[in-house]
Amino acid sequence: MDDADAQLREAAEKLALTLAEGGMQKTTARVMTALLFSQDDTMTAADLCEVLQISSGAVSGAVKQLIPTGMIKRVPAPGSRRDHYRFREHAWATLMSNQNALLATMGDAAAEGIKAAGRNTTAGRRLDEMQSFYAFMQREMAALISKWREQYDTERMPS
Repeated sequence: MDDADAQLREAAEKLALTLAEGGMQKTTARVMTALLFSQDDTMTAADLCEVLQISSGAVSGAVKQLIPTGMIKRVPAPGSRRDHYRFREHAWATLMSNQNALLATMGDAAAEGIKAAGRNTTAGRRLDEMQSFYAFMQREMAALISKWREQYDTERMPS
C-alpha cells in the first residue's frame, strides 16, 4: 500500500468512526467509506473483506443496509460471477431526498397530535411549531437538492 492509499484508508476510517458515533452501525459505516474512498470504480465483497479485515457475513449485512438507502448499488461486471458494488453518483442528494419521507412523517405526527389536543392547548402549540418546522424543511429540502443538482451539473459541463 503506497502513501496515498494509506492516507485514503485513514481518512475513510476516520469518517466511518464519525458515522458510527452518529448512530450508523460501525461495519456499515466502514463498508460505505471503503467504497467512497476507493480508487477502484467497483469493489467485490471479497475486496471489502480483504481491505477491511472483516467477514463476508459482515459485508453482506452492511450491503443489505446500504443499498436501500441509495448510497451504494450492485453493478454488473462482465466476465465476473461475483457481485460488484459501487458508491452511487449523487448518493448524498439521494440520501437527503429520502429524508423527505421522515420529514413528512414527523409533520403528519404533529398534525395528528394537534387534532387530538387542539391547536390552542399547551401541547397543541408545541405541535403546531413542530408541524410548521417540518413542513418548512420538507419544502426547502426539495428545493435545495434541486438547486444543488443544477449547480453541480453546470460546474462539471465541459467548456
